[in-house]
Amino acid sequence: MADGEDAAAVLDSVLEALANPHRREIVYVLGLQPCAISQLARMRGLSLPAIHKHIKILENAGLVSRRKTGRTTYLILNPRRLRLLQDWAGQFRTYWGSDQASFENYHSYLDSDPHHP
Repeated sequence: MADGEDAAAVLDSVLEALANPHRREIVYVLGLQPCAISQLARMRGLSLPAIHKHIKILENAGLVSRRKTGRTTYLILNPRRLRLLQDWAGQFRTYWGSDQASFENYHSYLDSDPHHP
């Protein structure tokens, strides 16, 4: 994150950007290698105006950036923003078990709570 950026606001923008399946696919492809914008449009079956709208949202969230080589504009992934998302989800890891274990732990908690009917 850049100095002065609010972590919660950045996380919100990343989650909003990744809420769309086209944008998740773009992030997936860019996670493998940089890609030309025109190539991404062909791969996703999108027009150039449509792919540019998706790219703008991903750029605003800080997930991708552009690099121009000659007349071709490439996109590259900014993995730091994905690490922010990974860190946020990872905070719950210590509480995760199997679904059944989570339910059993919650049920035990309710049984031990004197305020629970």
